[in-house]
Amino acid sequence: MRKNKTYHRKKTVLLWVLCMGMMVGLAGRLVYLCVFRSVYYSEKADDLHERERGIKAARGRILDANGEVLAANRTVCTISVIHSQIEEPEAVIAMLVKELGISEETARKRVEKRSSIERVKTNVDKKTGDTIRSYGYAGVKVDEDFKRYYPKGKLASRVIGFTGGDNQGIIGLEVEYEEILKGINGKILTTTDARGIEQNGIGESRQEPVAGRDLKVSLDVNIQAYCQQAAEKAMAEKQADSVSILLMNPQNGEIYACVNVPEFDLNDPFMLQQDTTGLSEKEIQDLLNQMWRNACINDTYEPGSTFKIITMSAGLSEGVVSPNDSFFCPGYKIVEDRRIHCHKRTGHGAENFVQGAQNSCNPVFIEVGLRLGVEKFCDYFRNFGLMEKTEIDLPGEASTIMHKEENIGEVELATMAFGQSFQITPIRLAATVSALVNGGKMVTPHVATDVLDEEGNVVKHLKFPEKEGVLSEETSRTVREILESVVSEGSGKNAYLEGYSIGGKTATSQTLPRSANRYISSFLGFTPAEHPTVLGLCIIRNPQGVYYGGTICAPVIRDIFSNVLPYLGIGHNS
Repeated sequence: MRKNKTYHRKKTVLLWVLCMGMMVGLAGRLVYLCVFRSVYYSEKADDLHERERGIKAARGRILDANGEVLAANRTVCTISVIHSQIEEPEAVIAMLVKELGISEETARKRVEKRSSIERVKTNVDKKTGDTIRSYGYAGVKVDEDFKRYYPKGKLASRVIGFTGGDNQGIIGLEVEYEEILKGINGKILTTTDARGIEQNGIGESRQEPVAGRDLKVSLDVNIQAYCQQAAEKAMAEKQADSVSILLMNPQNGEIYACVNVPEFDLNDPFMLQQDTTGLSEKEIQDLLNQMWRNACINDTYEPGSTFKIITMSAGLSEGVVSPNDSFFCPGYKIVEDRRIHCHKRTGHGAENFVQGAQNSCNPVFIEVGLRLGVEKFCDYFRNFGLMEKTEIDLPGEASTIMHKEENIGEVELATMAFGQSFQITPIRLAATVSALVNGGKMVTPHVATDVLDEEGNVVKHLKFPEKEGVLSEETSRTVREILESVVSEGSGKNAYLEGYSIGGKTATSQTLPRSANRYISSFLGFTPAEHPTVLGLCIIRNPQGVYYGGTICAPVIRDIFSNVLPYLGIGHNS
């Protein structure tokens, strides 16, 4: 009997201890949750009762060299509905159909969807947004937003680029300088009860967006427009596939104009310029990607005789040729088992090196290439930057397509010496020639120059790499003098402009397959020849009829120079 009492007493004590332990544990847990985890659970509770709507930041503008706006913003609206707050669903549906021009089925689907917030339509013009707001319907939200706008339409379309539906850059400067232009988005927080109804008296809290910085560029609206008009005229006259024009400062790499016609409308960048009936989505996207390509940057080509500037510079620098060296051109040169023709099949006869350059004589430059030899030729090719990208501040720059050195024989060397059997981009050619005529300084071609704040003050001046000593000043001077004689006395005479000293080189290269009889015609010119501050490159692809670069491209650069040089303050014989 006594044992039973003792047992029950111990059991009671044990239960009491267990209960007390549980009470202490619960109390400890409560203290932990209320004191040490209070912030966490407070935030969780707020999340359940807060609804967030984004506020897009105003994207920074893109301004030309004179401050003219190339890319700006227009205020648009995003229309959304909140199902739990709508009091007059049928009226709201009817209003959305009327004001937004959407179907009743679409409007009803949005209004009746049980979600925290349902977006009905974006990029609605501000006037329509204000009209919808004036109805005063509960559960209908009108948030102001920004849409990119390009005041100049087609001007420099592939350089400036455009943004997508999320206001994010897709091509051109818009994507290259995304981090500078995009800004920081804000948000609107609305407090609701458990049913999702907004709480009166609490209102909305806002985290204001931070606008992006403005970007100033070296493009000049007037120069770009004139170059574009010149390219469109050349394309129409020659019924060509396309025309590209580059205009830059060879002393610092700033690009004044970059044209690729036909250009496209930046305000409607998904509108193709051909009929797409019956095409698949992939085929349409491929056409869009092709339309958006910047041929000066993204595409390679055989440069043809403009490359003789590089062979000339290498030969003079290495000392394997001098201006007065004598040559004889019978109209061809036999290399190993190949007869490689000059463009003048009857030959140029006896000529010195300068005359060979004036005549754009293939046998002369083949001989210079062979004198250099494969190893030296490739050394200069690399030293002149031709195996590297220029690192221009535009996306998608293509790489040089070149033979492996061990696969280069005398025939390959001979054709490379006058600009065939390999491919480079137009911007790579322009950058390399800039170094060869500016005294030997390799500059980085670039478009952007400064980052500005909203008052127009320079926040950051953008700097780009330069490399000295690519060519000696003495050799560079000789190259300039020879190329000036090409324009004043030789094949580039159609680029001659009274009162100005212009140097340059013509080119006509045949695309593959050679049997197709398709050509790429070009001319590269610079001025003043004594100290070049403007370098221009014109490329006409697949011209019909006469296709020689000296005949159809040199006049384009001459006409551009005649208008642009006075505009830039470059006087006669300056």
